[in-house]
Amino acid sequence: MIDPNRTISELKELRSLTADENGAQRIAWTDTWLKAREWFLTKLEGLPVEHHIDAAGNRWVTLRGESEQSLILGSHLDSVPNGGWLDGALGVMAGLEILRRFAAEYEGRPPVTIRLVDWADEEGARFGRSLFGSSAFAGTATIDLDRNRADRDGIRLEDALRRCGIEIDRVGDAQVEQKDARAYLELHIEQGPILERLGLPLATVLGTKGVERHSITFQGQEAHSGSTPMGDRRDALAAAARLALEIYPIAQKHKDAVCTIGSVKTFPGIVTAIVGRCEATLDQRDLDANVLATMLREAQEASERFAGELGCTVEWSRIWNIAPEPFHPDLINRCEESIREIAGTSVRLPSGPLHDAAEVSRVGIPTVMMFVQSLYGISHNKIEDTKEEHLQLAIRAMDRLAAKAAAWVADNAI
Repeated sequence: MIDPNRTISELKELRSLTADENGAQRIAWTDTWLKAREWFLTKLEGLPVEHHIDAAGNRWVTLRGESEQSLILGSHLDSVPNGGWLDGALGVMAGLEILRRFAAEYEGRPPVTIRLVDWADEEGARFGRSLFGSSAFAGTATIDLDRNRADRDGIRLEDALRRCGIEIDRVGDAQVEQKDARAYLELHIEQGPILERLGLPLATVLGTKGVERHSITFQGQEAHSGSTPMGDRRDALAAAARLALEIYPIAQKHKDAVCTIGSVKTFPGIVTAIVGRCEATLDQRDLDANVLATMLREAQEASERFAGELGCTVEWSRIWNIAPEPFHPDLINRCEESIREIAGTSVRLPSGPLHDAAEVSRVGIPTVMMFVQSLYGISHNKIEDTKEEHLQLAIRAMDRLAAKAAAWVADNAI
């Protein structure tokens, strides 16, 4: 029998162990994160499971079934600095409770193998490389780019990993964990305001949005702020400011699209000089690749138009991009069925934030996520919270989904 209250109690226990007055401090590759992982191991006592850490630092817990073909439940225990008590940890601890239920119901031998994974360094909070463990699993690790990433104290990622028993040159060996994987499920808080606005506790996630992330440099002319007439100025900041406003109507043409200018740097950056160079960053996201491409083109065209009107030039440089990752239609349907059976009604949403589930799906493993409502739409913050009755519904609905997915894996055994 599933016990949602036990999961909630364990999440509070984890919070007490690894948070301070500012929030959760389970930053990957730190002592507090290692403490959280050691605590998690104590929760496996008495269960008929095997566990190990793979070459990328992901922790796997395996309940062997009659078939080696496996259903994977996963999320991450690591947090951002001053983070919330549920982001990531909810999925891991709910997965543990579901694994307990499978072990009890089938006397330790379910029809298919059930695996629980705590992905290493989903957040990328310390070194700026998100989805570290799941990308290694998926074969998309970027070792040469990552090894010399350094934190604010100058410690390199390669050295931090070695301190935790992980050799960066071997992280690609984590791909071996793909063997016999037939489905992946992940429960996560929404981290946004939509479910609360709709008055609904749970959602089926359609997939993760693709991302286009660019650096944009407007070049104008530095000049004295007191002696240069307004009509004679080639103000690079003014051109960037117009683009910052234009991205709103660009995004608003599409239902779930978002565009964000997240940083602006001006040069020379003094009060007595017109800005000669302005560097901005633009992040664009949508679940539809065509929409994403359209928004990028429209933003580029707008930037060229504004630069021309203000006597400036503009250059674009891609920082990073990732394709949209739609989830598996059969599992989407089963997720929606499970939510309706437990909560009465459901809605389908895309995910703006990236998740480990996207890396798993990208290698062809059927995947789906479930969201539970976030109060105030706030995450990555100590005030992050979800009503306990909604957490209970989420854990029960996820268990229902796991049962359906395990039967689906068994029915489609290779």
